[in-house]
Amino acid sequence: MGVALFWVSSRQRQSTGLPPGKVIYSDHNQWGKVETPLYDPTFNLTGKPDYLVENQEGLIPVEVKSRRLKAAPYDSHIYQIAAYCLLIDQTLGIRPPFGILHYSNQDIAIDYTRELEQSLIDLIREIRSQSRRRDLDRSHQSANRCRGCGYNSICDQALI
Repeated sequence: MGVALFWVSSRQRQSTGLPPGKVIYSDHNQWGKVETPLYDPTFNLTGKPDYLVENQEGLIPVEVKSRRLKAAPYDSHIYQIAAYCLLIDQTLGIRPPFGILHYSNQDIAIDYTRELEQSLIDLIREIRSQSRRRDLDRSHQSANRCRGCGYNSICDQALI
C-alpha cells in the first residue's frame, strides 16, 4: 500500500512540474483555500505563484502554463516568474535562486540573477511611467490581440 501511494504521489508531482521539496503554498483550488497574494509596497507589486516549494535550495516559485513550449519562453513568462522571485525576496526575506515555468511538455528553470532582477525593476518603472500617459500608441499589428483586449471597444487604434 505504501509503495502504491508513493508511486501515485511521485506521478502527481511530475505532472505539475514541481521540484522535490515541501509544497508550502498552492494557488490551485483543488488544494484548498487560496492564500493571500504576496505584496511589495516598494514597487506596488502583487502576485501569487501557482506553487511555492521549499527545498534545500530555498523557496522556489512554480508557474504552470497550460500550453506547450514551442521554442523559448516568452519574455512575459520570464518576467512573471522573476516578479514572483522579487515578491518572495521582498516580502519573505528569502531570495529564490530560480523559478520554474512548467509547460505541458517541458519545465524551464529561470535563474533569478541580479541582472534579471534589475531588468524587471527597470520594466516595472517603465510600465509605471507609461501608465501615466494618455496618448499611448498600439504596440502591435495583430487583430487577434485587439480582439482579446478589454479596451477594443473604446480604442481609436483597434484593428478590428
